[in-house]
Amino acid sequence: MDGVKLQGKVYAGYAQAAKRIGLPFQQYRTTSTSGAIVPAALIGTVVASFNAQDMKYGKPNAYGKPLWYCLADGRVLSPGDYLVNAASTYFIAGMQPLLPILAVDCNRMLSFYRPQQQPTVGIGAYGGNTAENQQLIATGFPASVLQGTKGERNEVGLPGDVKTPWWAILLPALPGNAQLRADDVAIDENGRRYVLASAEQTDLGWRLTAAEAGT
Repeated sequence: MDGVKLQGKVYAGYAQAAKRIGLPFQQYRTTSTSGAIVPAALIGTVVASFNAQDMKYGKPNAYGKPLWYCLADGRVLSPGDYLVNAASTYFIAGMQPLLPILAVDCNRMLSFYRPQQQPTVGIGAYGGNTAENQQLIATGFPASVLQGTKGERNEVGLPGDVKTPWWAILLPALPGNAQLRADDVAIDENGRRYVLASAEQTDLGWRLTAAEAGT
């Protein structure tokens, strides 16, 4: 038996197990940066079960842990797919040969913008980042947004000031190989703004760090 046949048998086994313990999820596969969870991206329904990286289902998930194993028919999944039901949203991060399917639990819906450079020399209009001078990169993408490990003092540095929160963000690769970079801005469904400090593109998707910005 070669690796391809063995992989098919593994995924077929996942499918049988999911039928017994899983729940139905809508499956989205977007090709547009105009929204990931939209009717045009819906490709079907898949039965899936998720566990806290423990195929024996012997432990619950913990705070700050966005990674899960997905038990589903991998023959119909692709990295970057979103699986959505009334309670949860996940994206498929990794499908490495003969290993569990890696998924990320999403808790925020993000849109990404790129501030435009102001060419004015000398006295000109306000040069800060506003809705009018930022370019939309992608809108409506579920992502994991969890607290980072550090904060940062603001420039004033008064004794009573708290540190600016830092966040760790995970999301799949964007359609069309759309790129993210430092200083891009993410805005979630609640209007909270995050300025990207780093943007790492990996084989599992984007791994970002961001500082929370005032609105």
